[in-house]
Amino acid sequence: ITSPVAFDILPLKLHPFSQSTPTGLDCVGWKRRVSAPVITDGALDKTALTDDVGSEEDLYEDFRSSNHRYGHPGGGGEQLAINELISDGSVVYAEALWDHVTMDDQELGFKAGDVIEVMDATNKEWWWGRILDSEGWFPASFVRLRVNQDEPMEDYPLKVEGGKDDDSRRFGMGQTTKDQMRTNVINEIISTERDYIKHLKDICEGYIKQCRKRADMFTEEQLKTIFGNIEDIYRCQKKFVKALEKKFNKDHPHLSEVGSCFLEYQTEFQIYSEYCNNHPNACMELSRLTKVNKYVYFFEACRLLQKMIDISLDGFLLTPVQKICKYPLQLAELLKYTNPQHRDFKDVEAALNAMKNVARLINERKRRLENIDKIAQWQSSIEDWEGEDVLVRSSELIYSGELAKISHPQAKSQQRMFFLFDHQLVCCKKDLLRRDILYYKSRINMDDMEILDVEDGKDKDFNISVKNAFKLHCRDTEEVHLFCAKKPEQKQRWLKAFENERRQVQLDQETGFSITEVQKKQAMLNASKQHHAGKPKAVTRPYYDFLMRQKHPTLPTTLPQQQVFMLAEPKRKPSNFWQNISRLTPFRK
Repeated sequence: ITSPVAFDILPLKLHPFSQSTPTGLDCVGWKRRVSAPVITDGALDKTALTDDVGSEEDLYEDFRSSNHRYGHPGGGGEQLAINELISDGSVVYAEALWDHVTMDDQELGFKAGDVIEVMDATNKEWWWGRILDSEGWFPASFVRLRVNQDEPMEDYPLKVEGGKDDDSRRFGMGQTTKDQMRTNVINEIISTERDYIKHLKDICEGYIKQCRKRADMFTEEQLKTIFGNIEDIYRCQKKFVKALEKKFNKDHPHLSEVGSCFLEYQTEFQIYSEYCNNHPNACMELSRLTKVNKYVYFFEACRLLQKMIDISLDGFLLTPVQKICKYPLQLAELLKYTNPQHRDFKDVEAALNAMKNVARLINERKRRLENIDKIAQWQSSIEDWEGEDVLVRSSELIYSGELAKISHPQAKSQQRMFFLFDHQLVCCKKDLLRRDILYYKSRINMDDMEILDVEDGKDKDFNISVKNAFKLHCRDTEEVHLFCAKKPEQKQRWLKAFENERRQVQLDQETGFSITEVQKKQAMLNASKQHHAGKPKAVTRPYYDFLMRQKHPTLPTTLPQQQVFMLAEPKRKPSNFWQNISRLTPFRK
C-alpha cells in the first residue's frame, strides 16, 4: 500500500470544511434534516438568548430535548453524516486523490481521479467502496468527497477509443482530456472558495455576533482567544474570491488565469499565521467553557440558528488552518493540468512556490512561538540573572558553545559559555563544582557589532598570539571583544552562526514577525511557576538537547504530490554537528 505521509493536520482528509459545503446543505452537499429556529433582526425568537425569557433550562429546552449531538469532536461529523446517508439509502461518491495500488484482494485499487461509491465509512481510516463490479477497503485519506453529490455520473467524461464511447463506464482521470481536468480543478477552486466565504460568514455572524450580545457570558479577551483574527481573514478572503471570479472564464473554465490572484494575495495570506498560532489556545478555552452546560447549549443554539452543519465549534474553527494548508496542493494539481504554453502556466508555477513559502513561514512562526516557553525556562535556570529578559529582544537560539574570551587590559583569557540569540549574545560562567549550573555574566548587543575574522598569530590590538580567533567590533564605541575557539571547525561554525543571526533578524523585519507582550509575559510567568514548584535550577539535559536542535526548517525543492503541509516542526535528519554540540561537558551531570 502506498500512503501519504501522516501529518498533524490533513486538510484533504475528508474534514467537511475542506470540501464544498453549500448553503442550507449538510456536510458535503446533502440536504439538512434538522429544522432550526429563525433569526429575526439578528436576535433569537422564542429561544432568544436574553435573561428575560426564562431560566436556562427554559431557554434551551428545545435543544436539549432534540436528538442533536452536543460538542462531538470536530472531524468526526463527516463520518456520522456519511453513514446516516448510506443507511437512508443515499448514494455517496468520493473522488480519488492519488493512486491506490494494492495486492490484497480485500482492498480496492484505483487511480487518481476515479469516482468511488462509498458503502461504509464506519472506520475512520479505512472505508469500504465500489467501482463498477469491484468492492473492497480503501484508505479514507486517499479520497475526497465529491463536490456535488447530486450531479449525475453520466456527466463525467468517458474514454473514447476508435471513435466510439467505451461502454465499460470507468470514471477516472485516464478517461478525460487535460483541458477537462484543468476545468475540474478550476471549478473546484472557485467552488470551495465560495463555500469557504459562506463558512467564515457563518462563524462571524452566527457565533461572534451572538457572543458579543452576551457580555454576561463572554469578555472581549475571551472572544479574541476563541476566534483569533478570523474576522480579518473573512475580509481578506472576500477580496480574494472577488479577484478569482474576475479571472474565472465561465464559458471556458480551462482558459481561466487564476495564478496571478494567488501571487497578488500571498502577503495578505500571512495573517493566517496569527490565527494558526492562536488556534491551540482557542481549543483550550473552548474545552474549558464547554464543561459548563450553558455554554454548550449556547453554542449549539448559535449553530442551529445560523443553519450550519452538525459540527462542534472547535471543528468550525479548524477550517482556516486547513484552508491555508490546502492551497499548495490545489495549485500543484492545477499546474499538473496546465500546458506550458498556457498563458497561466508561469503564474501558477510562481503561485505554487509562493503558497509553499506562506505555509513554510506559518510553520516557522508556529515553531518559534512554541519555543518561547523553553527559552523562558532556560533563563530561569541561570543563576544571578541581571537586566531585561531574553524574550524582550529575542525569540530564537541560533547557536551555543564554549569559547575563550580575552579581555583588556591584561588580555586575560576566561572560558565561558555563550548563547547566541537573535539580537544578542549571552555570556555565562560554569559553576566550579556543579558544571551543569550556569551564572549570568554579561551580554553583547549584536545589532551594533561587526564580525572580524582573525588570522592565527600575534594580534596587534591585544598584543598576544591567538589561534582560531575572531572579534566582535562595536561600530559606535569602537569596543572590541576577542574570542578563541579550540578547533578551526568550531571557529567556522561560530562565524556561520553570526551570519545566520543577521539573516534571521533581517527575515523577521521583512515578514513582520514579532512576539506580543502578552506572550512574553505569559512565558516568563509559566517558567517562574515551574521554578517555584521545585524544579532544579540547572539546564537539564533534555532541554539543552532541545536548544541544540533549533535550526531553521527548509522545504525540499520538490515535494511529492500527496504531501500535505502541516503546521508543525518538520522532522530532521540526524546531524553530527548538533550531536557534537550536545556533548559539551558543561552540561554533564
